[in-house]
Amino acid sequence: MSTRHLITGATLPSGERADILIDGGVIAEVGSIPGAAGATVHDADGLIALPGLVDLHTHLREPGYEQSETVLTGTQAAAAGGFTAVFAMANTFPVADTAGVVEQEASLGRSAGFATVQPIGAVTVGLKGAELAELGAMARSRANVRVFSDDGFCVSDPLLMRRALEYVKAFDGVIAQHAQEPRLTEGAQMNEGALSGELGLAGWPAVAEESIIARDVLLAEHVGSRLHVCHVSTAGSVEVIRWAKARGIDVTAEVTPHHLLLTEDLIRGYDPRFKVNPPLRREEDTLALRAALADGTIDIVATDHAPHPVEAKESEWDAAANGMVGLESALSVVHAAVVENGLLDWNDVARVLSQAPARIGRLRGQGEAIAVGAAPELTLYDPNAAAVFDLDRLAGRSTNSPYLGRTLPGRVVATFHAGYATALDGRVRPAEEIAELAAAANGGAHG
Repeated sequence: MSTRHLITGATLPSGERADILIDGGVIAEVGSIPGAAGATVHDADGLIALPGLVDLHTHLREPGYEQSETVLTGTQAAAAGGFTAVFAMANTFPVADTAGVVEQEASLGRSAGFATVQPIGAVTVGLKGAELAELGAMARSRANVRVFSDDGFCVSDPLLMRRALEYVKAFDGVIAQHAQEPRLTEGAQMNEGALSGELGLAGWPAVAEESIIARDVLLAEHVGSRLHVCHVSTAGSVEVIRWAKARGIDVTAEVTPHHLLLTEDLIRGYDPRFKVNPPLRREEDTLALRAALADGTIDIVATDHAPHPVEAKESEWDAAANGMVGLESALSVVHAAVVENGLLDWNDVARVLSQAPARIGRLRGQGEAIAVGAAPELTLYDPNAAAVFDLDRLAGRSTNSPYLGRTLPGRVVATFHAGYATALDGRVRPAEEIAELAAAANGGAHG
């Protein structure tokens, strides 16, 4: 149960090899370290040491939908995937639209101890799109909310969106928009195109995403506020965001691992594992998303981890729920989609999966470079491992992964959060052990 750890022979994102000493809730030394009395030694020869991964888009489901996921099981999935912090979306029951609910979520995360849980507040009351939620109260709460989203629903009313953007300026908040024009996507089942016609499924047109992004970047420019675009999925959206950034608009964007790797062709078998919102798109869109991540037009990768019980996914296509679990597989999918082909190196991976998400979410103590004095949030990854992704890799409550049976590169070997190991040798540590370590950490300087 030691919180003093010596990691030997790790490869940093820069390519340099170094030993890393975690001691006293901080990275105490980086370099050639001959030994450290009382430390647990971890041989990291051949492993890449990344700053702990940060997911700006996670659905933890608690409170209200614990049959799909809980804060505990969701953060266990995070630890298995190398994540040390997750931003929890607001579509719980009750909705995270008050200070009380977001404080409860953050407290559950601290007690579980597997990762920092940073709540995202709803933009509108009950996610209904009619009136603004208590944005200021959530920002002032102990949960210190800085990201607000109605994800799952678009803030489609332009006046309400403008008011939200204006409101969050006062505390450096950001509105994270689910860009989906609702009238253009009524009854939609998959990407609109030749394949949707062939399969007889109602189409979700790219313009439904692109038109909302275009409107919102102009609103953000008008009021001088921060906008974040969730799960960008089309080549046209990339061009709108690229234009907005060139114009100097304060917009950031995310892409999911599944939109980087998977295409609509997988829907030919009507397998509900591949049903997601926004839908899987064309290969041309996937290639555009990869290029945009490489050139910085898209800032980060976010999982949109969306767990569902078996009965919600194992049904006919029309009735199946949208969503995929993604925390456990994200790093391997990014490796497959943009590292193996040379579009990103490991420094870039650290940026898009750790440093930039923490910066966008204004989350302190996460996303820091591996250096003396930094918070002890680390992920050890074996880039040379390759295996079939199976149920054994899933640590959360739900199993609706699109990668089951697929060979993926790499493997998360260990995850360190708050100075202690939440996963070792590719296995999540027992909840009771982590809860005890978390209690000790929360009672000290880092509580």
